[in-house]
Amino acid sequence: MMIEEQFWETLDRAALPARVGTLAKEGWRLVQICGSCHEAFEILYSFDKDDRFLSLRVAFSKDDPVLPSITESYFGAFSYENEMQDLFGLKLTGLKLNFNGNFYRLAKKNPFLDTPPAVAPAPGGVSS
Repeated sequence: MMIEEQFWETLDRAALPARVGTLAKEGWRLVQICGSCHEAFEILYSFDKDDRFLSLRVAFSKDDPVLPSITESYFGAFSYENEMQDLFGLKLTGLKLNFNGNFYRLAKKNPFLDTPPAVAPAPGGVSS
């Protein structure tokens, strides 16, 4: 079994659509989009091509929760991006299929916004 080479790039959110557009033209496959929100938003976009794995990291302030969509290059990203709108309260600009915060039926609006990080249990399985 071959282990893929892994690369990371950190970029400004304004540069995201152009960088992702280049990856799409080069034949990279979108693997996943993952988000977190603690002190700031951090969104990871992962791509795969020819035994190489690339993650793009975009971090930005919670005071400006706007992020450009990548659905121009990867239409299937609409599901990830609608999920981020529902769970984190992000606003995705240019989203090709926008459920406007109604992708999921949720008991609480934006439940992952301001969710504290999980605390690992202490040794022996007892948490404090």
